[in-house]
Amino acid sequence: MQQNLTSVELCAGAGGQALGLEQAGYGHEAAVEIDNHCRNTLMLNRPRWNIIQGEQADVTRFDGRPYQGVDLLADGLPCPPFSVAGKQLGDADERNLFPAALRIVDEIRPRAIMIENVRGFLDAVFADYRQGLKQQLHKLGYHTEWHLFNASDFGVPQLRPRVVIVAIRQDMAEHFSWPVPTGINPPTVGETLYDLMAEKGWPGAARWKQRADDIAPTIVGGSKKHGGPDLGPTRAKRAWASLGVDGMGIANDTPEPDFVGMPRLTVRMVARLQGFPDEWQFSGKKTPAYRQIGNAFPPPVARAVALKIKQALTARKSFQVVA
Repeated sequence: MQQNLTSVELCAGAGGQALGLEQAGYGHEAAVEIDNHCRNTLMLNRPRWNIIQGEQADVTRFDGRPYQGVDLLADGLPCPPFSVAGKQLGDADERNLFPAALRIVDEIRPRAIMIENVRGFLDAVFADYRQGLKQQLHKLGYHTEWHLFNASDFGVPQLRPRVVIVAIRQDMAEHFSWPVPTGINPPTVGETLYDLMAEKGWPGAARWKQRADDIAPTIVGGSKKHGGPDLGPTRAKRAWASLGVDGMGIANDTPEPDFVGMPRLTVRMVARLQGFPDEWQFSGKKTPAYRQIGNAFPPPVARAVALKIKQALTARKSFQVVA
């Protein structure tokens, strides 16, 4: 797809949102990410992208002024300040990067803004925070909306609710509408991963595929402070077990022919369940790789929203030409 719009991405992570933007036709002017493993992943897959290095890889220090006028500023801001799995401290959480993002919006003045966050952002406790954010963006010239999506509505085989905030310059906002779910059921875990489970000749793969007949529970990336790679808390592990998956860890490789028991997922399998294409590689060993995947924005969802933003921006361009 021709890349005729430009973007800057904050907290780019392992590239889920950035890949979705690329698929929607955006070229990347800059990708800002503080984590070394994530930056290495971005450089591994897209060596021509401008991956910001040094102190400006920290969003709180990033200077947006050299990128004034890009079409889209995309933010994958940290989720813990609003996550029900945390203390929901919001503005009081030191990891809250909305203030830094607003500063960068003011510096860049993009035509549109796209921010992904957790479902907890919509909780009643943050009602005042949401309205304050909308007011600040209004003062900067943007109309702001938010919407709760589930990744499974866009073909991702996973139960993954995410909030997307879109702010568009007020003179273009009338052209924006949210993407509509495909209406097609996503593939099951078994359908998605069968070829990988069977690639070494494991005779139990076909039977496992029949058991894994639903989409995956939410994949969680966890934090650097807490343990290694597993598939979540006890309730999540029970959900994985019902699909025939051992959620206690991540496997180094797919099942051998003599494997007995419930298989664990590999990094590649988890990436598929998150909507990444197989050719997308992840830097680091399985623990940092799994964290990158679990914390990513599924590319198909990012693509769907970015396409609707693109339609709004290009509709405005077309209107100006006709006028």
